[in-house]
Amino acid sequence: MSGILRLSHAEVRVPDLQLATAYYAEVVGLVVTHTEPGQAFLKGWDEQQHHSLILSEEATYGLNSLAFKVMEPSELDRLAARVEDAGITVERFEPRERNVASGSIARFVAPSGHTVELEQGQTQVGNGLTLINPPPAPDGLVGMHPPRIDHIFLLCEDVDGITTFFRDVLEFRLTEQIMADDGHQLTTFLERTHNPHDIAFLTGPDGGFHHLAYWVDEWNDLRHAADTCAYHGVEIDAGPTRHGATRGCGLYFFDPAGNRNEVYTGGYWFDPDDEPTTWTEAEMGRAVFTYRGQVDPAFMSVHS
Repeated sequence: MSGILRLSHAEVRVPDLQLATAYYAEVVGLVVTHTEPGQAFLKGWDEQQHHSLILSEEATYGLNSLAFKVMEPSELDRLAARVEDAGITVERFEPRERNVASGSIARFVAPSGHTVELEQGQTQVGNGLTLINPPPAPDGLVGMHPPRIDHIFLLCEDVDGITTFFRDVLEFRLTEQIMADDGHQLTTFLERTHNPHDIAFLTGPDGGFHHLAYWVDEWNDLRHAADTCAYHGVEIDAGPTRHGATRGCGLYFFDPAGNRNEVYTGGYWFDPDDEPTTWTEAEMGRAVFTYRGQVDPAFMSVHS
C-alpha cells in the first residue's frame, strides 16, 4: 500500500503519570499495553497495534509528537526523501529504538512546529478476539471504551502553508476548509483514510495542540461517554453535539492534566477525486457547532 495509511499514535505530556494512566484506562477505557518509569502505552480495544497513545511524565501538559502509520519499508523511505527534498531534516530510528514496541521511524519537525513521525512495523498485539468465529467485542470493557484512534486537531500560525506541506509532500487530501474573509485558510481538514479528516489545522500558535480524538460507533456511544464523564466528575468542554464541517458528532472533555480529548462518530466517505467543501468565515460557528451556530473563542484555542 502506498503512502501514509492512517494516524498511528500520539505522545502526550502529563505531570502525574499514575493519575493520567488511571484516567485513560478507567474513564476513557483504553487498554494499557505497557508501563515503565516515566511512560505508559495504551490503545483502543479494537486496535491491533501495540499503542495509539503514549503518556510521558513531564512537568507540563501538551503534545510531544504525532505519528502516522506506513505499511511498507520502501514507502517509509520514499516519504522520508520527499520531506528531505522539502528542506526538512529527517532523523531515522531502527525498530524498538524509540520505545519498546516502535517500528522503523522517520522523524521530523513540520513547518507548523509539530514533531511528526512516520512509522512502519510497530509491534502488533491483537485486539483480544479470536480470528475464527469471534464475538462482537471482548469481555471486560470499561468506561467509554472506544475501539480505535480517529484524528488529531492541531494549531499553527500558517494554516495555508502547513496544508500545502501535508498535501504536496505527505500526499494528504483536503476535504474541508474554513476560509477567512481575506482569502486565507482559517481551518483545514485533511485525510488519508477516506474519512472527513485524519488531521486538521486551526489558526493559532505554532506547535499548538487542540485535541486527540477516538472513534465510537454511534450517537448513543457519545451519550454513554457524557454519562461516564458526569459519573467520574470529568469536565465536559462541549457536546454531545454535531459539527457542520465533517458532518460528524463529538463530545469534548479534558484529562486530569488539561489535554483536550474527543470521542467522535459519523462523517462521510471522501474519494480522492472529490472536491473539498468550503465554509465562509461568517458561517464558522455553524461549521464547528451546527446546533448552536456559534463557537466560544476559548474552544478554538489551546486549553490553559
